[in-house]
Amino acid sequence: MAEGGVNAALGNVDPEDSWESHFKDTVKGGAWINNQKLVETLTKEAPERILDLEEYGALFDRTPEGKIVQRPFGKQSYRRTCYASDRTGHEFMATLVEEVRRRDIDVMEEIFVTNLLKTNNTVVGAFGIEYKTGDFLVFRAKATVLAAGGTGRIYKTTSNAAQDTGDGYAMGYRAGASLIDMEMFQFHPTGMVFPESACGRLVTEGVRGEGGILTNINNERFMKRYDPRLELAGRDVVARANATEILEGRGTPHGGVYLNISHVDAHIIEDRLKTMLRQFLDTGVDIRKEPMEVAPTAHHLMGGVMVNEEVATDLKGLWAAGEVTGGIQGGNRLGGNALAGTQVFGKIAGENAAKYAQNVEKPSIDLAQVKKEIKHAQSSLERRKGIRPVQVRTKLANLMWDKVGIFRTGKELQEAISEIGRMQMEEIPRLYATGKGTRYNHEWIKTFEVENMVLTAEMMARAALMREETRGAHYRKDLPKTDNKNWFVNIVIKQENGKMMFKKVPVVMTLLKQGA
Repeated sequence: MAEGGVNAALGNVDPEDSWESHFKDTVKGGAWINNQKLVETLTKEAPERILDLEEYGALFDRTPEGKIVQRPFGKQSYRRTCYASDRTGHEFMATLVEEVRRRDIDVMEEIFVTNLLKTNNTVVGAFGIEYKTGDFLVFRAKATVLAAGGTGRIYKTTSNAAQDTGDGYAMGYRAGASLIDMEMFQFHPTGMVFPESACGRLVTEGVRGEGGILTNINNERFMKRYDPRLELAGRDVVARANATEILEGRGTPHGGVYLNISHVDAHIIEDRLKTMLRQFLDTGVDIRKEPMEVAPTAHHLMGGVMVNEEVATDLKGLWAAGEVTGGIQGGNRLGGNALAGTQVFGKIAGENAAKYAQNVEKPSIDLAQVKKEIKHAQSSLERRKGIRPVQVRTKLANLMWDKVGIFRTGKELQEAISEIGRMQMEEIPRLYATGKGTRYNHEWIKTFEVENMVLTAEMMARAALMREETRGAHYRKDLPKTDNKNWFVNIVIKQENGKMMFKKVPVVMTLLKQGA
């Protein structure tokens, strides 16, 4: 789904760039609550992982000298974002899938994993359902890597894929893993607002990186009032600026702001923003000649399952990588760092899980857990009345957008938590799936997704209420200042005796002191 690019301090365009500069930008951008050891790993190893992708056959855009070209992205000191036009994520996917096939790696497709399985407090595999047959599957594994992506679908307007329903966070929590920074959700400043069917669809930061400017209905370049970096300020700042312009009545006819790239040469747009050009042409807008209408869209959760420097969770036998993890991005992610993180930490997770698997015996599966999963899976099929998952999903998405969105207050967060609690008590136990049988019964699968969404939403809302300050992407209108005395902490969530427990953990600065 990623479009704009991937960060790596190659120095191909700005030779003075370095991993140290990338490190500093990431920590400062993350409002200083990142795990600095993980950031060090990310910034040091990103260049090598880009070269890995090149060896696998990825096609990046090039400088006239033949080097990988790099564009500017928000809140970064140098041009370090490598890209393949504005379809960088697609290029990653195509390349990696091809490499998996080349290596003859087994792939189990169209499986929905409901929960991790444990024996003696060690993760020993997972329980799943096969879409095409409805059969139950038990995966027995010496080592397991959780890489289940994000949770943007808990919001009404999002750039995320339909499957981004928080499954990894919920599975990790239920298994007993710790989660961190769950209040830190990033809203991308620019998503489409028109037509309704495209609402929330990503408009890449690459547009601003190539010179795009934001204006309101009065033709004012309003970012001058919010940040000296203008359109290339941090995503949290630009998203709040866009939202403020709209809320204060300076928005466009469709409820957005204008993003204009028409002053840039048409051939540059056609070469570097191919997807955006086609995406807007489909709606009758030619971005070579006229502005786009954009507004913030739910995009990326900085928090997630907590990992150490080996990207192991605090559950034996379980590693994690990608957006499902927390601690790397801190309070606000720099655009281009998420793709880098998938490659850097995916490699580390895979290697460490493989080493672990070579030195342990084949685990045994607790059949009582399997029976419990089967009973739970069958319950929504056996009900012939109740509440359908789409009803809960729609209510939750509207609730999160209205009460746990870009701007937050303690009152609204408490209201969200109360409503989420009511959903868990009254609606989740009544979920049922229509349709006959289990073969390709998508509504059946959505009952599991909705459970995960509600649980993930609860963690996010409770952590947001607990953090009584503004920091990074977490903006409290009732507490608009950053409080380093009391809240220079990470909020860690863990299930203990069936209860959701929260702990404030002081941030440890290993390489860079705050304010440096």
